[in-house]
Amino acid sequence: MKDFNIINRYIFRELLFPFAISLFFLTFVFLMTRIPQITNMVVNYNADISSVGMMLVYTLPVFLKYTIAMSVMISVLLTFMRMSQENEIVALKGAGISLYRLLPPVLLFCFSGVILSMGLTVFGEPWGKLSLKKKSVEIARSSIDAALQERQFNSKLEDVMIYVAHVDMKTKALKDVFIEDRRTKGVVSISIAPSGKLIRPEDAQVYTIRLYNGVINQVDLDDNSVNNIRFGNYDINIDLNTMDKKDRKISKELDERNIADLIGLIRAGIENKAELSAALMELHEKFSIPFACLALGVLAFPLGVQSTSLRRSSGFGLGIFFFLFYYCLLAAGWSIGEAGNYPPVLGMWLPNIIMGGIGIFFLVRNAKERPVQAPVFVKKAAIIIKLRFKKIINVKSA
Repeated sequence: MKDFNIINRYIFRELLFPFAISLFFLTFVFLMTRIPQITNMVVNYNADISSVGMMLVYTLPVFLKYTIAMSVMISVLLTFMRMSQENEIVALKGAGISLYRLLPPVLLFCFSGVILSMGLTVFGEPWGKLSLKKKSVEIARSSIDAALQERQFNSKLEDVMIYVAHVDMKTKALKDVFIEDRRTKGVVSISIAPSGKLIRPEDAQVYTIRLYNGVINQVDLDDNSVNNIRFGNYDINIDLNTMDKKDRKISKELDERNIADLIGLIRAGIENKAELSAALMELHEKFSIPFACLALGVLAFPLGVQSTSLRRSSGFGLGIFFFLFYYCLLAAGWSIGEAGNYPPVLGMWLPNIIMGGIGIFFLVRNAKERPVQAPVFVKKAAIIIKLRFKKIINVKSA
């Protein structure tokens, strides 16, 4: 029993280092996808470094809920691949220790990933997304430039919605401008113009959007009348000082609600079937994604034990492949469940059941000394991923 406890501690310690490396690398790769957006905010919207840093912090929980599960799988896979290649698995089997007796440290490690990931999905992700939205609104209110994002309906400014097809940040020229103005009580003004210009003051915070050769549709909500006005030049003034003084309550999307808010919303009753399904799927996803650590970890264990001929880089690619397969199943569950014709619980939990079931099947086969070979397309995919990583590394080193 003492020797067995030593083996458990040894395996658990061996899992930690590849987990930390994988988590750092994958999270860094995900964060790099935000570099163009961050650069755009710093260069064009005058966002300070502290604001950019906080936005990165708010984004981390969204990435970590996926990278933790990926890292758990890769860590288990690489650890047991190494033990197989160095004949440690053979030595343990020779000492009368079955594969089932090697499972406890793996399960403990996977459950640790479940707890960590669940903390992020239940608490960290809603906090991060809501804080990111608040920070974006704050930046938009401090400089209207941030509200003029191309091909996006931007409603971050109080009672003003702006859509611009193209913005020239150097000349402040605008093309295909749509502005909905609700600042006058009882009146909605919709201004449309093929071109315009942002006039930015040097010291004041009263910005002017000057439109050229457009039309204004004014709707009086009290008597339901509509006035149509054509203009050559028309100025719309936006006072950011006035907007900052207003305490505007930011609405929460489903993925920005914490667990208590989400359950309360569902219990309150949602009449729309599609919205109810989306809320239920969001609730189940907060728990199903963390348990992917367990399902993928159980799958990685027999794959690592029997993959004596694969190198570590191939194992990394194999781990990425199976996680992408899991993510495709999850995305398919979301797509089918959004219509409300598919039980949300199945859409969110079926990927875990499938991946975990495959892992248990592989484990039983391996324990009976009847290993299951990975499909040919999986091996080819692992080789392709490996070659892609080598190509990227060679380009960077050159």
